[in-house]
Amino acid sequence: MKIGLDAMGGDYAPDAVVAGAFDALGQLPSGDRIVLIGDNGRIREKLTSMDADPSLFDIVPTTQVIEMSDHPAKAFSQKRDSSIAVGFGMLKSGLIDGFASAGNTGAMMVGASYTVNVIPGVFRPALAALIPNVNGKSSIILDVGINPDSKPDVLLQYGMLGTVYAKHVLGIQNPSVGLLNIGVEEAKGSAAVKAAHELLNESNDVFFRGNIEGHHLFTDEMTDVIVCDGFVGNVVLKMAEKFYVVARSKGICDSFFDRLNFEVVGGTPVLGINENVVVGHGISNRTAIMNMVLQTRDVVHADLAGKIREAFGA
Repeated sequence: MKIGLDAMGGDYAPDAVVAGAFDALGQLPSGDRIVLIGDNGRIREKLTSMDADPSLFDIVPTTQVIEMSDHPAKAFSQKRDSSIAVGFGMLKSGLIDGFASAGNTGAMMVGASYTVNVIPGVFRPALAALIPNVNGKSSIILDVGINPDSKPDVLLQYGMLGTVYAKHVLGIQNPSVGLLNIGVEEAKGSAAVKAAHELLNESNDVFFRGNIEGHHLFTDEMTDVIVCDGFVGNVVLKMAEKFYVVARSKGICDSFFDRLNFEVVGGTPVLGINENVVVGHGISNRTAIMNMVLQTRDVVHADLAGKIREAFGA
């Protein structure tokens, strides 16, 4: 397995990325390789400062960087020798098995949609994140940021995408699906959410358990898959991340709150595209990068993109 890593992506790149990649390497099988894509000189300089042998990695030199402030589509098309563009080119050509970056999320989505392409039959790809419950299990919530206003048929597909992820990555045999709403009653919610409830309820592709509310989150009442549009999902995700910060500021050290730390999660996979791509937080540090690489390993090992293609008959 070869995992491509954007060495120039994130606020603390390339130092944090290279260091995180080195930490991840110790947790990968000996046959797996991490491919560092970016400024050759700066990558090697960081490895040297760590007394790390550069031969442990494959290094692919690039000359450009898509900055966080760049316009995603324009930068992706104009900076063809950027670490993100080169990474997606390698992914499409089969030179790497998965690609991860903590860089410009918009550029990552442009690359995902127009280089490796959306799986036929999928209306909109989604970003998926893990939500822990207090008893040690985790659920998947999607979308958490790509599509802030999703139509009912898209919400139905989120249930399908989340089911595939929960089954093949989390190992849940028959994942339950819930629609995040302002009440459990079928008549509650916006027009789109009420229509999505009807579609999910009639679908044979998901095990739909009905609406769930915000107070079900983080508990055993939470379904295995939580469906919502990207606006709601992003609010939930950012709120969960803040819970960890507040807990630490209050001197609370607890294993549950630790699981809300974005560093532990590492990144969010893009579901519904033809290859395995994971997007990390822009402020990712060494630990977050390590976990992003390991999460990429997990989705590649599960052949997540292939399983989604099968589910959608592509």
